[in-house]
Amino acid sequence: MRLNVENMTCGHCRASVEKAIASVDPAASVTVDLPGRTVDIESEADAETLMGAIRAEGYEVRAA
Repeated sequence: MRLNVENMTCGHCRASVEKAIASVDPAASVTVDLPGRTVDIESEADAETLMGAIRAEGYEVRAA
């Protein structure tokens, strides 16, 4: 799945988003595109759960 994370702008943001996803699914495959502000995720977890974890870190997120 691809998610848009509008306020993700730096390496710290990338790490925070990756940590949030790992807290839901440690086996998830995550690819972050900072310039495009997108995150591609291969996970067994559903999109709402993953988006909730990212929101809990303070980021605005929506399905791409």
